[in-house]
Amino acid sequence: MSYQIIIKPSEHALKVESGETILESALREGFSLPYGCRNGSCGICKGKIIQGKVDYGHHSEEALTEEEKRTGKALFCCASPLTDLVIECHEIGATKNIEIKTLPSRVHNLELVAPDVMIISLKLPTNQRLQFLAGQYIDILLKDGKRRSFSLANAPHDDEFLQLHARNYPGGAFTEHVFTHMKTKDMLRFTGPLGSFFLRDTPENTSIIFLASGTGFAPIKSILEHIFHQESSRNNKIKMTLYWGARKRADLYLADLAEKWQQQHKNFTFIPVLSEPLPTDSWEGRIGLVHEAVMHDFLSLEKHQVYACGVPAMVKAAYHDFTSLRNMPKDAFFSDVFTPSTSNPKVEQGS
Repeated sequence: MSYQIIIKPSEHALKVESGETILESALREGFSLPYGCRNGSCGICKGKIIQGKVDYGHHSEEALTEEEKRTGKALFCCASPLTDLVIECHEIGATKNIEIKTLPSRVHNLELVAPDVMIISLKLPTNQRLQFLAGQYIDILLKDGKRRSFSLANAPHDDEFLQLHARNYPGGAFTEHVFTHMKTKDMLRFTGPLGSFFLRDTPENTSIIFLASGTGFAPIKSILEHIFHQESSRNNKIKMTLYWGARKRADLYLADLAEKWQQQHKNFTFIPVLSEPLPTDSWEGRIGLVHEAVMHDFLSLEKHQVYACGVPAMVKAAYHDFTSLRNMPKDAFFSDVFTPSTSNPKVEQGS
């Protein structure tokens, strides 16, 4: 049975086929709704059910509470209609003309940049290119039907190879394959680009804070390299600061690159933060939680945008503290949450 959905305030109408979620039907019909993990973990796709009933589907209780359900909220990546619906959410115009494709690719290079981080470079067929927005991700399609989500770490203008940053999570079926069996010239299929984590328009007199934990650096690398590429032609000099948090020094696997950016661009500052530096690290930099370093440096975030990417605890804490304690507008916080590969048997989310 199919149902009709009306999206407010745009008044766009779409039809949901049997077995589809609200998000799946919207993407199929070309409407771009905010989303991230697509497995009910991050809460980015949360919207309001104004009229009608839904099956809420499987999701994290932290991403959608019972109280939120009583006020009409639902996660559109999990919720399936039980009747015709009227929903309310903010549609994203920037992705509407970007085609989501399923493509083959070949592993061109594998580079171990930390004991548990591998950079994978993928080469598309000669006649193919992937159009994407800096910050988006792709889904690697595995033979058993599972998907493994990876942020694209290269900028759109530098698309000869697609770059992925893979962390070797214990129990992660695909990442264990990457670190033990994958070799150059292996073939992979993927679907993309996906996600709504990408650069928005920056209001005048507004600065940008990029907040990364671990391999959450990957999509932020893509966004920053895209901005730096535009600077040369557009003379865009927005003040930007990258806070990159990790446990130990080796986890900041491309710190030299970020330091190079700082030397090359006067409007960019790099602040690495370690939570548990080793004695052998001889660390003289910032220590603690990465979002708390931002809290220490800024008494107000009223004139800032934040792009946060990494583990759920960091992103959730940053959003709560920045909006409640530092006057940050809620609509100026953009995030991409990486959930461990073992959290959902169908989708393995990571960078």
